Amino acid sequence: MPFQVTIQPSGTQLTVPDGETVLKAALTEGINIPYGCRNGACGSCKGKLVQGEIDYGSYSEAALSKIERNAGFALFCCAKPLSDLVIEARVRQAGDVVVKKLPCRVHKIERVADDVVILSIKLPANERLQFQAGQYIDFLLKDSERRSFSIGNAPHDDEFTQLHVRLVAGGKFTEHVFKTMKERDILRFEGPLGNFYLREESPKPIVFLASGTGFAPIKSILEYAFRKGLNRDRTMTLYWGGRRPKDLYLNDLVQAWAKEQANFQYVPVISDAIPEDAWTGRAGFVHRAVMQDFPDLSGHQVYASGVPIMVDSARNDLTAKCNLALDDFFADSFTTTADVLAAQNKP
Repeated sequence: MPFQVTIQPSGTQLTVPDGETVLKAALTEGINIPYGCRNGACGSCKGKLVQGEIDYGSYSEAALSKIERNAGFALFCCAKPLSDLVIEARVRQAGDVVVKKLPCRVHKIERVADDVVILSIKLPANERLQFQAGQYIDFLLKDSERRSFSIGNAPHDDEFTQLHVRLVAGGKFTEHVFKTMKERDILRFEGPLGNFYLREESPKPIVFLASGTGFAPIKSILEYAFRKGLNRDRTMTLYWGGRRPKDLYLNDLVQAWAKEQANFQYVPVISDAIPEDAWTGRAGFVHRAVMQDFPDLSGHQVYASGVPIMVDSARNDLTAKCNLALDDFFADSFTTTADVLAAQNKP
């Protein structure tokens, strides 16, 4: 039987069909609550169960700890109602952004690092992908499999959709991109998806935090912000981390932004430089560089994108030690197939 869910503090109500997750039902009804991976691995959809009973589903404990679960929190991408519910979650109306399933053609495969390509895809002439800077798409593969990639271009620069693809060892899709994909190949995708976007209504200064190809959605957001002149009134600082300098594959572009854009600063951070890199910049974990420079983040917003361990560490440390309000931390956690399997408790 279907169950009624009331979302506080907005008072929004929705009906969840039997056996369906809260998140899926919300998205079906055009109700946007925060989400990222949709498989229990990233924690972006975490909210509070105020009243009622749920089946928590399969998820990674890194995304929802036992302490958090005991405190009443749940992951709404996995949670299925067992009764009528009252939950707490932020709600944003979907507006004019429509999720579509579309064909596309591979336009260009540009190798920008040993293990990173920028994949440019072209939509049919009569189609246009309307999206918010920071969102992602899912490529639709055989056997109902999906692979998610953040959009790296800003909405105004939409002749081609750009995706930053890192080679994952054993990754069926990424190995195809690097080894066998050709220009003019046809793919299918669904999008746009995700709730990683710039909260324009806030006047708070922003710290952007990226690891590896987590730079892609932040690039989209920053180019959108520069286009609209939002950096004139809000200070924006980007910390981009990699193991070695070559991992910062568009470093020259960001250095140019730092020279050209008002109120924008760039801090590259390298964790595992070797002597031949001759690295003289900041070293260590990228989120710890933020902690050193911003010991008090009260009154700021943080947008973090990259591997789950970085996003989780940033969320925990910046809120616990740097006075960042949890509601001012926004994340896009890049989960791989291995992460999904772990989240589902599969061997």
